[in-house]
This record gives sequence, structure tokens and C-alpha cells, in this order.
Amino acid sequence: MIVSNWRKALMPIVLSVVLLVTGCSSKEPSKYAQTQKDTTGRNAPAAIAKNAEAGGDFNKFFPQGANGYARVFSQEKKGFAEAKLNKAGKNVAVLSISDTSSLPAAAKKYEKSTSKLNNYPLLDEPALKSTGVLVNNRFQVKVASRDPSFTAEDRQMWLQKFNLGGLSTLK
Repeated sequence: MIVSNWRKALMPIVLSVVLLVTGCSSKEPSKYAQTQKDTTGRNAPAAIAKNAEAGGDFNKFFPQGANGYARVFSQEKKGFAEAKLNKAGKNVAVLSISDTSSLPAAAKKYEKSTSKLNNYPLLDEPALKSTGVLVNNRFQVKVASRDPSFTAEDRQMWLQKFNLGGLSTLK
């Protein structure tokens, strides 16, 4: 009986020591550790800029569905709005407008653009299967393929259907 009680008492102690030793061992920092540190804490920048446009304000600039395509709004938050483009019940592309005031790097990548669409810098990103334009150095309008049948030409055609002129009037 005494041996049995002794084992019961020792087991939690052994487990505690094992957890303490393995938990306190030095590990290589996570590749996300610096991002976590930069985005949390007292002086961290806000995730969404205070001056970012409300996502609902973007909805009126999206193209309507046409020729067998249906536009279905899927996400809306401050600085961003997104709609899925469906054909025959299948999602073939995603349309989006984002306010780059919260993420200046998104606007910066358009500086190297050599193409234009309605005088706005056009950027095709084949690896991401997306094409976008930057309106007024602030609003990124993007079309991303979700199906192989939706080509780069289709993306550019749908970008032209956005009301880019109307979007350019937003401050």
C-alpha cells in the first residue's frame, strides 16, 4: 500500500519537472515573433488606419453581374470590400477594393508598373493569379482568379467594369 501511495505522489512532481524543463528550454524565435512584437504593445500602429474608407462605401463601385456571371458580396470591413464572381454556381474570381492607407506597401508595389488602365497603374501578378490597378495612389482594385478558366484577359476586362472614375472621387 505504501509503495502505491508513493508512486501516486511522485508522478505529479515528475510531470511538473518535465514540463518545466521542456517549457523553459531555449528555442529559436518564431518567424512571426517580430511581427507580433511590432503589432502589439503600447505604441504599436493601428491595424486599420483611422482615415481608411468604410468598406460599404466601396460597394457602389463594383461591377454588376452580367453574361452568366453573378456578383455576390462576401466581405466588408473598414478599408476593404470583396465580392465573389460566380458562373454556373462556381466561384471563378474574387473582386476587391482596398484602402491602402492601412498598408502602404500595397500601393508601393505599383510604382514599378509599366502598364496602365484608364491612366491608373496596372499590375499583373501571375503567381497570385491576380491583376490590379491603383486609383489615386490609394485605392487598390483587384481581380483574382479562382478557377483556371478565368484568365488574365478576363481579369483585365472585369477591372474595366469597375467604376474607377467614381472611386477616384473618394478622398
